[in-house]
Amino acid sequence: ALLIVAWRWRRAYALGLVGALLIALGASGTRASVRLADALPAALEGRDLSVTGIVASLPQRSASGLRFRFEPDGASHNGQAVQLPRALAVGWYTGWHEDAALTQPQAELRAGQRWRFTLRLRQPHANLNPHGFDYELRLFEEGVRATGYVRDVPAPELLHRAAGFPVERLRQRVRDAIEAAVPDRRAAGVLAALAVGDQGAIEREDWDVYRNTGVAHLVSISGLHITMFAWLAAAAISLLWRRSSGAMRWAPAPLAARWGGFLCAAAYAVFSGWGVPSQRTVWMLGVVVLSQTLGARWPWSLVLLFAAVVVTALDPWALTQAGFWLSFVAVGLLMASTSGASRHDAPVAGWRHWPTRAWEASRAGLRTQVIATIGLTPLTLVFFQQVSIVGFAANLVAIPLVTLVITPLALLGAAIVPLWSVAAWFVQQLNAMLSSLAAIPSAVLLVPVAPVWAQLGGLLGAVLLVLPLPWRARLLALPLLLPLLMPPRDLPATGHFDLVALDVGQGSALLVRTRTHLLVFDAGPQYSRESDAGQRVLLPLLRTRGESRIDRLVLSHRDLDHVGGASAVLKATRVDDLLSSLETGHPLRAAAPHATRCEAGQSWQWDGVRFAIIGPPAGDYTRALKSNAMSCVL
Repeated sequence: ALLIVAWRWRRAYALGLVGALLIALGASGTRASVRLADALPAALEGRDLSVTGIVASLPQRSASGLRFRFEPDGASHNGQAVQLPRALAVGWYTGWHEDAALTQPQAELRAGQRWRFTLRLRQPHANLNPHGFDYELRLFEEGVRATGYVRDVPAPELLHRAAGFPVERLRQRVRDAIEAAVPDRRAAGVLAALAVGDQGAIEREDWDVYRNTGVAHLVSISGLHITMFAWLAAAAISLLWRRSSGAMRWAPAPLAARWGGFLCAAAYAVFSGWGVPSQRTVWMLGVVVLSQTLGARWPWSLVLLFAAVVVTALDPWALTQAGFWLSFVAVGLLMASTSGASRHDAPVAGWRHWPTRAWEASRAGLRTQVIATIGLTPLTLVFFQQVSIVGFAANLVAIPLVTLVITPLALLGAAIVPLWSVAAWFVQQLNAMLSSLAAIPSAVLLVPVAPVWAQLGGLLGAVLLVLPLPWRARLLALPLLLPLLMPPRDLPATGHFDLVALDVGQGSALLVRTRTHLLVFDAGPQYSRESDAGQRVLLPLLRTRGESRIDRLVLSHRDLDHVGGASAVLKATRVDDLLSSLETGHPLRAAAPHATRCEAGQSWQWDGVRFAIIGPPAGDYTRALKSNAMSCVL
């Protein structure tokens, strides 16, 4: 009878899990269908539309103007009402001139304002390349179903200064105050990222340094920041609560501190943009506080699983983000690598023992950093095909500095403005240190995209390395890591070549790979004063293919849709030879170690593959021809 009862219970449990999974899949499919149906009608693409709505995000300033999320509440075309998607990604541009400044209406743009714009919209489309950034998917995740730009005529009209989104309005006020108080734009961007979660305020060059030194997670609001804020808030609430006899009669101080710290952490997470790491931390803190209040002791694995379920239930597309996996895997590895005994060791009490406590805290921090570095390296390689060699050393300095000094100062600066200047000084010192580390040769390990079997083996190897297992068992992890660190490359045989035509929009960029040589033909367009196909498309693809050198870069002619990305390529990659029709004084020729002019009749052979230039004739260089007529033809 007991066996029958146990079998029926397990069967019911299994059916319940299957049912929950089917409900989750059905709900996600329904939400995806609803989002896909929220589309811009094809007949409205490229038309001038009169649109009223609310600025729903912090406007992001770039060299070419402003970009922001816009939620329309009314639209018309030629006087007829039309239906638009619920969220639009809108650009309001100043032009391509280096000295272009924001116009008066642009300078007035703030989150929460209601405007009337004349917009030209289109359905979301982006470049799609192997292992490249999927901008269309990002827009879909954010619920943005159309993109466009503001037309200057008729002039945009501000209708209401505070029409909604109070949290976004407050975030912008804090960001504007930081920018006004801190003259150093780079430092101000980092403080804005830490105080209000505005990662777009960080300069692109600084992002490169942070990624190459493995500290990018510190300048995004992460679980570490939320937990630290919750702890500080709980400590302050506990201290104040104990001083009030009325409050103590209403609720015990520990209970008030737990729930107060949790609510403050949740408020900070919402204020900073409600990213996946913040969501994970808030839900985990909520489970811990609830279990402590009820007197229950839930295993850490159940707490982590609950947080993951809540995050994916609220946002199914979080599963497509690298941050989701890095965040949850990091916490899981840290918890799994710690033995039960060590997790419950009693702390050393008393101020007299502070050296012992400091030593124990330092040891625990060092151990945590070792586990995080070893455990997350394979997952980082799977997602980004690069890992920082100097990241361990950089994090040893950056984690305490950012977490215990810069972030608290960035938050307290909202009440005591001079603290932002102090925080900016620490940011400058941190940037100087990180820039020195990033400049070390081979500071970043780049690897090609590995096969799926190598990725799975590498992830398993990382788990074995950090689990509390005998050292002989951990040695088994090393062979599992090798295929991920040194994946096999599928190179063409002698006499054959691979040709890859990149999706760069208007313009061209192609790779021609023989057995031992690589040729790049054109480098794509320049999209704006701060973005080009070299940086956004070509370099990431070269990295995922394991290409560290270009034997020959051929630039067909000087037009920006063909050479716009060449400067980024020449700066970031070794280029042995530049072949082009560019004039002698062109800056791209000066940036290459060896530059020659392409002429009909030139030819060479690589690995059994013959290349020939069939135009332009040498005599065309003495004639006044348009750039297209002077194209190198390979």
